[in-house]
Amino acid sequence: MHPPRLIFDCHLDISMNAMEFNRDQRWSLEKLRRCELGGGPLPVDAERHRSRNTVCFPELRRGRFGVIVATQIARYSPRFHNLPGWRSPEQAWAHTQGQLAYYRTMEACGEMVQLRTWPEVEAHANKWKDATDEEAEKLPIGYLLSLEGADSILSWKHLEKSRADGLIALGPVHYGPGIYGHGTDDEGPLPPIGHELLKEMERLGIILDVTHLCDESFWDALAHYQGPLWASHHNCRALANWNRQLADDQIKALIERGAVIGMAFDAIMMVHNWAHKRSRPEDFGLKIEKICEHIDHICQIAGNAHHVGIGTDLDGGFGTEQTPMDLNSIADLVKIGPLLAARGYPQTDIDGIFHGNFFRFLREHLQ
Repeated sequence: MHPPRLIFDCHLDISMNAMEFNRDQRWSLEKLRRCELGGGPLPVDAERHRSRNTVCFPELRRGRFGVIVATQIARYSPRFHNLPGWRSPEQAWAHTQGQLAYYRTMEACGEMVQLRTWPEVEAHANKWKDATDEEAEKLPIGYLLSLEGADSILSWKHLEKSRADGLIALGPVHYGPGIYGHGTDDEGPLPPIGHELLKEMERLGIILDVTHLCDESFWDALAHYQGPLWASHHNCRALANWNRQLADDQIKALIERGAVIGMAFDAIMMVHNWAHKRSRPEDFGLKIEKICEHIDHICQIAGNAHHVGIGTDLDGGFGTEQTPMDLNSIADLVKIGPLLAARGYPQTDIDGIFHGNFFRFLREHLQ
């Protein structure tokens, strides 16, 4: 088999790491880690993954992550809320606009280029496929814009502005309760305003990201939204027993709707019985190969390899203290190819998992 010429990652919190963790994504991994070893500002809850980051522009290029979905994220957390966030939705909106400004600045620097239509995605992907490794070191990283959690959407005019700014996908919730629905570790169907959000998303041609929806909100969303949907970073509950993961009936429903599911590399999403902030990858002998079991599980349910891709969520509020032992950099994901080949996956299926399945979805649905 040949190494991938291109990997598509459906979920990376690039701006969050730049703006909240003060990481200059243009720096090398070593430089970023050495800088954080010397102290400096990081959120209090980020101390445990100081100098453990895995993502930066040089490593993305080395791994040939030429097209990614880059997020905006800002939760509304009113007084006495158990989860961190902004005290008003207006602050959350302003924060997402700051994150957008970061992407615009990286575009001006030549580090990134925003992709809004399928022809733009296809043309940029072809540049990466044709580039030598030396040429890839200088290519901009193409990004599609998504929003994780909709608390920052103050009105439908704000949603229209986001769409005009290039927003192509939206997940209504994150962890816990949100304005538009119920997320991970919460329960309940979507409120009426959540149904209205889905209606507006469908009108504007925005992809529904079902990631983080609790079970009741998940089924409610599928019943009220008829547009395209995916799960950007979501693994299998059968292999990691937590409501954050997809149950088999949910996987079947997504397959029936033509969705693609992105495999995430957060250890808590890969194995049973991970204890947050206490477990270590060594406790489970966790390696990248474990993700192949999640890939296999989805492929067995689907009867093919057309509904699974990559959505790493790397550096999504965690670092190497919570990734497979053999994952030091996002570029290490090239190891998946030989691992899948050893399990009997043909090259066409491996290419589909690396980028082809999500690209087929975008070709059909990116308006």
